[in-house]
Amino acid sequence: MSKVISLEKLKEVFKDEMTIMIGGFLGCGTGEALIDSLIESNVKNLTIIGNDTSYVDQGIGRLIVNNQVKKVIASHIGTNSETGRLMNEGKLDVELSPQGTLIERIRAGGYGLGGVLTHTGVGTIVEENKQKINISEKEYLLELPLRADIALVYGTLVDEFGNTMYKGTTKNFNPMIAMASDIVVVQAEELVSVGHIDMELIMTPGVVVDYIVKGKN
Repeated sequence: MSKVISLEKLKEVFKDEMTIMIGGFLGCGTGEALIDSLIESNVKNLTIIGNDTSYVDQGIGRLIVNNQVKKVIASHIGTNSETGRLMNEGKLDVELSPQGTLIERIRAGGYGLGGVLTHTGVGTIVEENKQKINISEKEYLLELPLRADIALVYGTLVDEFGNTMYKGTTKNFNPMIAMASDIVVVQAEELVSVGHIDMELIMTPGVVVDYIVKGKN
């Protein structure tokens, strides 16, 4: 059965209240066609996990502006004024997690770890309501793993089985979120036949990919 589907068909996968991980760093490495499909599906009350909320007219930011998101887990929101406004008005729940901690929490979710110990955030607002563990007279925070219902990934080269290669900095969060979600959707900048991609360049194995959408940003 082919994994390649249309954006129209993809809309059927999205449901209200889902937790969705989205790759990208300020929109770089975010599949805008996948965002289009999510917006057109008009699902609501989403929890979005990503590095940031991008800009008001790009990536995750577009979902914020469209009032589809109830909670964001990200490392920063400063480039999107709408995220800050909604947070300050009590209309959007924002959980800020230091960038290194955030990606490690996602990695833990993808690889079945019970959590991550980190000194980052000790003595700051980040430690609120978190368990502390003392090791060799140094305090660490126990950061819990993150998983999602769906990961939206953007790949440069993707074969028909889903084996994916990312070019340059578009790699960012994409390979890790693909391991930490129940369903993985890849937007393929270029879709090729199986065997076309050098095996040494594959960063996300096709076995974890459920759906492929062809579309260049």
